[in-house]
Amino acid sequence: MSSPLGSGLHNVNPYEGYSSVTGLESEVLWQYAKLAQNIKELAAETRRLSEAPDEAMLNQLRALEMKMGLVLTLFKASVWAVINDQPAGSESMYGDTTANETSMS
Repeated sequence: MSSPLGSGLHNVNPYEGYSSVTGLESEVLWQYAKLAQNIKELAAETRRLSEAPDEAMLNQLRALEMKMGLVLTLFKASVWAVINDQPAGSESMYGDTTANETSMS
């Protein structure tokens, strides 16, 4: 998006040559114009990001998802190993539900 004041807005004060404004007023107007341009650019970039996903971010999230799946699998396996390593006498503490599951493995 280009501003109606020109692309050199951040380099040259377009309000300096006006005789109807003081130096301070021209500086304030220039700062407002730069701020307005920055907000327009931010809105355009935000719109662009919301319309199309960031492919690099998606690839990083996919890799993270695979790693988290691996961590979950390893955690489940370690919990299963701890349950299976318990002596047979401790099964009565949990009830008869675990006795059927351990014989399936």
